Amino acid sequence: MSVPLLKIGVVLSTMAMITNWMSQTLPSLVGLNTTKLTAAQGGYPDRSTGVLPANPEESWQVYSSAQDSEGRCVCTVVAPQQSMCSRDARTKQLRQLLEKVQNMTQSIQVLDQRTQRDLQYVEKMEVQLRGLETKFRQVEENHKQNIAKQYKAIKTKMEELRPLIPVLEEYKADAKLVLQFKEEVQNLTSVLNELQEEMGAYDYEELHNRVSNLEERLRACMQKLACGKLTGISDPITIKTSGSRFGSWMTDPLAPEGDTRVWYMDGYHNNRFVREYRSMQDFMTSDNFTSHRLPHPWSGTGQVVYNGSIYFNKFQSHVIIKFDFRTSSISKSRQLDYAGFNNAYHYAWGGHSDIDLMVDEGGLWAVYATNQNAGNIVISKLNPNTLQIIKSWTTNHPKRSAGESFMICGTLYVTNGYSGGTKVYYAYSTNSSTYEYIDIAFQNKYSHISMLDYNPRDRALYAWNNGHQVLYNVTLFHVIRSEEL
Repeated sequence: MSVPLLKIGVVLSTMAMITNWMSQTLPSLVGLNTTKLTAAQGGYPDRSTGVLPANPEESWQVYSSAQDSEGRCVCTVVAPQQSMCSRDARTKQLRQLLEKVQNMTQSIQVLDQRTQRDLQYVEKMEVQLRGLETKFRQVEENHKQNIAKQYKAIKTKMEELRPLIPVLEEYKADAKLVLQFKEEVQNLTSVLNELQEEMGAYDYEELHNRVSNLEERLRACMQKLACGKLTGISDPITIKTSGSRFGSWMTDPLAPEGDTRVWYMDGYHNNRFVREYRSMQDFMTSDNFTSHRLPHPWSGTGQVVYNGSIYFNKFQSHVIIKFDFRTSSISKSRQLDYAGFNNAYHYAWGGHSDIDLMVDEGGLWAVYATNQNAGNIVISKLNPNTLQIIKSWTTNHPKRSAGESFMICGTLYVTNGYSGGTKVYYAYSTNSSTYEYIDIAFQNKYSHISMLDYNPRDRALYAWNNGHQVLYNVTLFHVIRSEEL
């Protein structure tokens, strides 16, 4: 845009220069601006000279005189300009041409001034337009990027929601069942209220049977609700600060009602003493405990207390030991075939954490890795009495890349690290033999997780976090299987 306009400006400026030259130089070329006349014209001798009068328009004046070769007198006269006779037609034409050129010069100067002003305005507008063009281009690019980001976010959200579709389909059938329970409870509540007002107006035996039947059905429903898919983990609750950087602590998920003992094991090797606290309150507020000495030191932090016994990995071996607290003796031991040990396939934080024993709603599990599975995680369901493997599943997740892991309802959940920012990002379901990548926030408050286990009775995660004993509540997405009720 700017180049053509600049060319116009150059042309107009050049024209102004030409007209200016014509007005100043042309008269001198044709002899119209002579300020002095000489007598030496036409070959006559120069005998006398004179100066033009100051105002030649006022009168006729003799300027100079001389004699020619024959002795005749020759005079030079200046006549008034307004009545001066032209010597020839060329002089008149030149004067007219000069006037026209002068007029043209003035017009071109005015035009040049306007053109220069318009040119400056257009150049300014050009800069502004180019700036707007750049801004529009940036807005267009940002708009495309924002649309791409929004599309990607929506696509990711849809991928997260897609697995919930079959679950929601099941809820359609379950809603009628829950509504039926609600109506029965309301009916029984109304009957009980009436009985309070009028004793003996209802058959107590029938009422008792209805209440018992409803209670059984609700308990069966709650049992079905015990399992679900992990959807959230709460902020940590610090129970106590004690011990070294590594260790494990737990309660027994199969302990009798009222048994709230806490079991505490400091360190990950060369230790064989287990502390027993009478209750969670004692564990939190005192150092009153009973010490149990194991026959062998344990390896790692993957121990678990289950139905009155502790299950642990014998140090520097792939042997699993079941130790009964009631008899203070080993009730069973067995090798876990092909399992790596002695820091062969530990978690990312190390600490001889090759074999991790854990419990969920389905029973006892062992999580480890083998050479046959290229160091990837293997999940084995164990018989808690014989320690024999009931069934195994091989995954594609490297054991050394896992921060920690835990089982909930037959699904192994794996964290992406043990220090700094942490999340649960991998899940393998033994029910369907499938895996998926997930994104569940997990606050690593003290920056080093060396033990993480799920307790199905408390529905909570127990963690040892850099010398702090911590609890996390979990949120499960429950499904009621009405056809099994």
